[in-house]
Amino acid sequence: MRRPAVPMQQAVSTRGRSGRRSGGAGAPATVDAARVGRLPRRVVAVYAAAVLLVLASGVWLAVYGFVEAWIALGFGTLVAVGELLRTTLPGDRVQAPLGAAAALAYALLGALAGERTHHGVAQVVVVTTGAAMVGMVPRVARGRQPCWDSVARRVLSVGVAALLFQPFYNRGMLLRYGLEHGPANGAYLALCAGVAALTDMGLAALLAGSHSGARFAHALRDECCALLRIGSAIVATGVVIAIAAGEIGLWALPLFSVPLLLTQAGFRRYAAIRATQRQTIASLARATEVAGYTLPGHAQRVTLLACRVGRELALTEGELLLLEYAALMHDIGQLSLVDPIPGGATALLSRAEQRRIGQLGSEVIRRTGVPPEVAEIVARLAEPYRRPDGTRDGDVPLAARIVRVANAFDDLACDDPGPARREEVLVQLREETAQEYEPRVVEALARVCQRMPG
Repeated sequence: MRRPAVPMQQAVSTRGRSGRRSGGAGAPATVDAARVGRLPRRVVAVYAAAVLLVLASGVWLAVYGFVEAWIALGFGTLVAVGELLRTTLPGDRVQAPLGAAAALAYALLGALAGERTHHGVAQVVVVTTGAAMVGMVPRVARGRQPCWDSVARRVLSVGVAALLFQPFYNRGMLLRYGLEHGPANGAYLALCAGVAALTDMGLAALLAGSHSGARFAHALRDECCALLRIGSAIVATGVVIAIAAGEIGLWALPLFSVPLLLTQAGFRRYAAIRATQRQTIASLARATEVAGYTLPGHAQRVTLLACRVGRELALTEGELLLLEYAALMHDIGQLSLVDPIPGGATALLSRAEQRRIGQLGSEVIRRTGVPPEVAEIVARLAEPYRRPDGTRDGDVPLAARIVRVANAFDDLACDDPGPARREEVLVQLREETAQEYEPRVVEALARVCQRMPG
């Protein structure tokens, strides 16, 4: 990939083969470690709202008392089991579908085996929150991080569902307006569950966007696409359990959880296949580092930086996955060289040689079983933003433009991750936007750099 010749040569000469570093301006460890302990304001606001709701519910129960403990225990147990059976959804989203469905069913529970229940919003919030916390204990004991985002979303979304149903049911308003029995009851429960699901998606987008720096609209689109299928299964299961429990009692919990468990098993299998594929690609990408062709950690740094730029440019989850694979394997063609390039900097090569490396890397990728689009992206990495006649090459994928910029940034800034050096590199990249780099990609990178800690 061609980069500013003089600055790159200076960077390579000062680095040398002995000056390799695993950190850098785009290194995930540097950024993520620095962000620990200072959560974004929107995340703090969501957490605070969830905590206040739980505290208010606890005070309410302390004043008015806890009712129907066996019913609460049955639904709470299913919520806790659901937390233990968490699964990974597309986009590396960890979700507890069974726990979410059980909590939703408890929020929408009216009668149980023909007898009216009397729990309200406060008890729903306390029971589901307590059960979720209990379900997380074994995971935390095994050294895994607690999923506070998920707990906060669960508290608030279930609280919304309970607020839409419990007060009206307990005061007899649903019976008065003909919404307590028959098809009207099912429609009303589905409406409440749908509003709760939309609330959960909105909160998921807010939290994800706050953590990654993506815009809310883009994050909401991604969350809706990722959670739509499993979300519809959760809503359907929650509503069915709530309705069936009115006729057959607590037996509805295990009986009607089976379809959701089967759906979850399918997602788990898909996630396992994805994880294996990603590990294979990451191992193959490290071959250039082990062989001494590229600097240690270079592929990982470029990948994290490219994905952040991709989110800034509103790429979809599918496009981000292709971008991730291409960024990991963007230097695989260097294995064809007899002698390594000093510092792994392909800017020292002619464009013809750069293209040859890209094509060889593309051929290797085509034999790995990854989507063919990844091979096409790698094959076009050496192409400049504009041709010599000044026209733009519209056939080059945007992912290739992103990897090209992220790679140049890491090569120039990896030995000095400070803000001053990052700004200098951005200036160099901007100077090359007339031909080498796409301007909107460089500006997206600049916005990503602004959010990096000093």
